[in-house]
Amino acid sequence: MYEAFYGLTDKPFQLNPDPSFYFGSRQHRRAMAYLEYGLHQNEGFIVVTGEVGAGKTTIVRSLLAKLDPHKVVAAQLVSTQLDAEDTLRLVAAAFGLKTKDVAKSDLLLGLEAFLVSVTTQGKRALLIVDEAQNLTPRAVEELRMLSNFQLETHALLQSFLVGQPEFRRTMQSPHMLQLRQRVIAACHIGPLDAEETRGYIEHRLKHVGWRDKPQFQPEVFPAVHLFTGGIPRRINALCDRLLLSGFIGSKTTFSRTDVDEVAREIREESFAGPAGGESEGVPAMESAPGRAAVPEPQPVPSAQEILASIVPARTATQPGFSVDASRVHMEPEAAAEASRIIANMQTSNVEERLARLERQAGATLKLLRQVVDAVRVRPTPKADQS
Repeated sequence: MYEAFYGLTDKPFQLNPDPSFYFGSRQHRRAMAYLEYGLHQNEGFIVVTGEVGAGKTTIVRSLLAKLDPHKVVAAQLVSTQLDAEDTLRLVAAAFGLKTKDVAKSDLLLGLEAFLVSVTTQGKRALLIVDEAQNLTPRAVEELRMLSNFQLETHALLQSFLVGQPEFRRTMQSPHMLQLRQRVIAACHIGPLDAEETRGYIEHRLKHVGWRDKPQFQPEVFPAVHLFTGGIPRRINALCDRLLLSGFIGSKTTFSRTDVDEVAREIREESFAGPAGGESEGVPAMESAPGRAAVPEPQPVPSAQEILASIVPARTATQPGFSVDASRVHMEPEAAAEASRIIANMQTSNVEERLARLERQAGATLKLLRQVVDAVRVRPTPKADQS
């Protein structure tokens, strides 16, 4: 939506992990180095932890993209609250083995035979477990038992365990002693600092052809870092909304005020109201040592759902459909922007346009609510009967 306005080839701040956007911050380079070191060791476990949205999955996918499939057979699974045998079946299925109606003993024999076959072909088997904090203790023990598979002195399977910080606490429990002894490297990915936040934003923009449009005043980057805490996924969410609001307002330069306005909208959408002793408008935040935590942006109601709850089906496509802008109460600048949008609307296709806005225009949801409230149907003039 805003890509064409700013001359970009794609959306720079998508929430889905994309290895092509990998940004090598100090901590991300360190994590990547640990993973690459683990590959060369070809044994044991590598543990990588980080907050939600810190970039763990992006790092893993970046590593997978660099692997030679003729040398490494990699399997990836996302952990859920499954027990030991179910986890074993997921591992076997991730490597392409049949698991339906197969007894556990036969499953283990088949998995060992497969790993031996991989090794005798001069390849290595790598298992990547994402969301490892969801593993039950028995499931973790099952993974440890798989690391016992050997061909002479060579380990047949190496595993990367990637999860949120609570997995580190799981690893510290007494019954995880044997697993800890198999861990050859572990690292934690923390948030970006203020300087890295600026580098991250500019890196993603340049990746999609940014040529200084839009421009960012120097105070924009510290403001983004303050609100997001340096968590990449939160930076993406905020910056995507910022560019969208700039497109709607035809802005080519962003200031600290613009960031604050978008951040306030995200807070209002993420929290229904104050809780406990918190001040109104200030969201609850998780504490982190030495850093104020920030809210994770939450999904907002669908624009189409709002429209459907107010306007009968197909009303928006009836002859005489219009929007009374005088009933939309807002600040003068916003009202002028609303009038411009309304004037340019093809009213016969308003449902289609709202659907398109829903996908990319979260920042305008409040405006949409006010516009939808003003929907009315003008009666079609009757033909002169005289």
